[in-house]
Amino acid sequence: MDNGSLPEISFRAATAEDIDALRRFEQCIVNAERAFDPTLIPGPFQYHDIEKMLLADHARFIVVQRGNQLVGCGFARIDDAKAHLSHAKQAYLGLMYLDPQYRGQSVNAGIVERLKQWCRGKGVMELRLELYSDNLAAVKAYEKSGFSKHIIEMRLRLDDVG
Repeated sequence: MDNGSLPEISFRAATAEDIDALRRFEQCIVNAERAFDPTLIPGPFQYHDIEKMLLADHARFIVVQRGNQLVGCGFARIDDAKAHLSHAKQAYLGLMYLDPQYRGQSVNAGIVERLKQWCRGKGVMELRLELYSDNLAAVKAYEKSGFSKHIIEMRLRLDDVG
């Protein structure tokens, strides 16, 4: 298929000018995750303090751009690991979003690869992320990027059982 004069996809570090798009992506994630999590509060909310993270040395946002339009993002945030783990630091990947028309084309893998490179440059070799186990498309996508299932979090709502 000839895409004519359509601009190619590019990746770059996010800037403060990208905050509106990052907030929009975050709400798209919130809305998509409602299907997997009945405990989410109604209405819009924020998972992350994006403005603070954009200024932090221990976090890196990558955005995906096509022409002058942002179509996706993701971040890595370096955290102290729990004392009982064999590594001192680990990176948490979050706000991984891609507009639906760009999914299934390895664009998310491009975000993950750039975040991996940034983490390596910071000396962090352990990456973690969270996703809903029923979100099979996401599980498959991250497995393609080298992630493996690690911990299962379970829940029980006591007013739902006898």
